[in-house]
Amino acid sequence: MADEDYRAAVKGAVLEEETFLRLTLSKKLRDDGLPWVRISIRPVLVRGRREMQFSYFDPKKHVTKNHSGEEAEKRLDEALAMPFGQIHVQSTSGDLQVIVSRKGETHITKSKPSRHEEEPVLAHNRVKQYPLPSSKKDPFLRAIRILNKSGKVRAAMRGKFLQINEFLRIIDQLLGPDKGAEAIRIADCGCGRAYLTFAAYHYLNHVREVPATAVGVDADRELIDQCVALRDSLGWNGIEFHVSSIAEFEPAERPDIVLSLHACDTATDEAIAQGIRWKSRAILAAPCCQHELHHQLKAESFRPVLRHGILRERLADIVTDAFRALILRIMGYRTSVVEFVSPDSTSKNLMIRAERGPRPGHAGAVREYQDLKDFWNVTPAIEGMLGEDLQRLLGTVGEHGRD
Repeated sequence: MADEDYRAAVKGAVLEEETFLRLTLSKKLRDDGLPWVRISIRPVLVRGRREMQFSYFDPKKHVTKNHSGEEAEKRLDEALAMPFGQIHVQSTSGDLQVIVSRKGETHITKSKPSRHEEEPVLAHNRVKQYPLPSSKKDPFLRAIRILNKSGKVRAAMRGKFLQINEFLRIIDQLLGPDKGAEAIRIADCGCGRAYLTFAAYHYLNHVREVPATAVGVDADRELIDQCVALRDSLGWNGIEFHVSSIAEFEPAERPDIVLSLHACDTATDEAIAQGIRWKSRAILAAPCCQHELHHQLKAESFRPVLRHGILRERLADIVTDAFRALILRIMGYRTSVVEFVSPDSTSKNLMIRAERGPRPGHAGAVREYQDLKDFWNVTPAIEGMLGEDLQRLLGTVGEHGRD
């Protein structure tokens, strides 16, 4: 087999995310300045992001570096070009071994898996514990086609699998470890296909055994019909769906947790405003496209930034979310903006996380909000949505405590 043939076979096996476990290159064929006696490559999860860990060994030490995307593929090509005589790929589907002689002759064999993992273990020193692990062949993950028929995560759905589990970790953090039998009510505003709401309902009721109900709202009847069909196929009667705008929807009971996950533009503001009005315990908003302030931003000192469309767009996204976070602080919520999934999964990977707590009208937040408005010469849409409730707080500057 020609060099390019066996290298292509090895590279193809390594890039198969659903099955690849480890690549080991060893037995140097010649001493031409190559410092390494062995190279080991395996997938790892770093802050929710899949990367490739390259470990380089010499007789006295080893060096470990993590790479992702094109850089990982480049480093893989470099490793495969080095003069190693023994190459061993381990995967869940089987092993691939290549022996290269000093004359350049190659012999390639395939065999049964030498390791017994059902799927790649993306961890440094311990098995990654997911709220909804694929190893249990979860029926919900199967229903939404994250798992294939054999119960393994589909390669194309790895990002969604990680997104669901990172979202459930946030739900866990909100509830804490000692949540009792008190029911949790969830409202998903602009629910779309509602996968994360289904996941939260399933996890709370069937894994953590916390009674939970959920309601999803979306103006798109076709999407709501799809949600109803999935709910009925799962037999979960604690979830209901409504065709409605977010602003016009009124739940039968006050929701404890309000979700707005990738609702477009000012739909995120509507969901946050509703959560504030309902005095919900927590609001989780992952904004999507933010067009409202895109053409409104005006600041002479930022002219070099604003003249470029892509820079204006990204700046408008940041400023919009900063206004939202400040509004929530003013209205009495402890607020943070976090990266809840890897940017490899989606570029819209920020989440505004707010928990009801401090007294509304924090003077520092009011001043920061007014200063930010004056600097950019804008009035965010959410301000109008909250009306007099917000205006009354914006008119006060008394000190009401600190974060």
